[in-house]
Amino acid sequence: MADYLSVNRRNWDERAPIHAASADYAFDRFAADPGFLSGVVRFDRPRLGDITGLRGVHLQCHIGTDTVSLARLGARMTGLDLSEASLEQARRLAKDTGTDVDFHHADVYRAAEVLGAGRFDLVYTGVGALCWLPSVARWATVVTELLRPGGRLFIREGHPMLWALDETADPATLRYPYFEHDEPLVFDEPKTYADPDAVLTNSITHSWNHGLGEIVTAVMGAGLRITQLVEHDSVPWLALPGQMTVDDMGEWRLSRLPERLAASYTLQAVKDPVSG
Repeated sequence: MADYLSVNRRNWDERAPIHAASADYAFDRFAADPGFLSGVVRFDRPRLGDITGLRGVHLQCHIGTDTVSLARLGARMTGLDLSEASLEQARRLAKDTGTDVDFHHADVYRAAEVLGAGRFDLVYTGVGALCWLPSVARWATVVTELLRPGGRLFIREGHPMLWALDETADPATLRYPYFEHDEPLVFDEPKTYADPDAVLTNSITHSWNHGLGEIVTAVMGAGLRITQLVEHDSVPWLALPGQMTVDDMGEWRLSRLPERLAASYTLQAVKDPVSG
């Protein structure tokens, strides 16, 4: 297997300024409206609850829109990402919005080493993060290391059922693995979802799927207690072109019989204090 970190880093370094300039990430709206939140955070705000004063870390934070949104809800946020170019954009967003966020450059598997163990009340992971990791069990162990006793994991992610579909087929058909696999899926895609006109030079990516049962088992195996698992029929981007309709929240679901597809999920888990 090629060095997936270097391959994916080059791809995300190139995507970062394109995404920051796109309407999808809405940097201008963040700057103009102090109450504006990313669609992902807005969708899950009822499940997040009151996070005022919590020390949080956003793993694989990309250009920081979800990170800044969590800070706007009162959390003291840290962001971590593999791509330094993405962090440059994230720091610019934080500066332009007057938001105090501490950003760090590192592979997510080194998060506890870089940020320190047992320091966080909240570990947050947003949509499109776990697919870049070869081992979900190793990731879950890092989450446990980061959390203090009583701390919480919060995930909103694309559903592995969705990741297994070939989005270029109409109707979408099963093509890719549902379960975790040793060798990465290698894609050569010169386009990025945030700007269909942009052409990427570093177009190769390496990714993996992880079944929902594997994710749940990894989280529990790392010592966390699951407190919520909700599957949704929508995602915050046009995942299946020509087959989905967007709602007022910016969530896309199948135009016909959306109940057929589990498109995303929200999972929460807690690191219980040690008794005795």
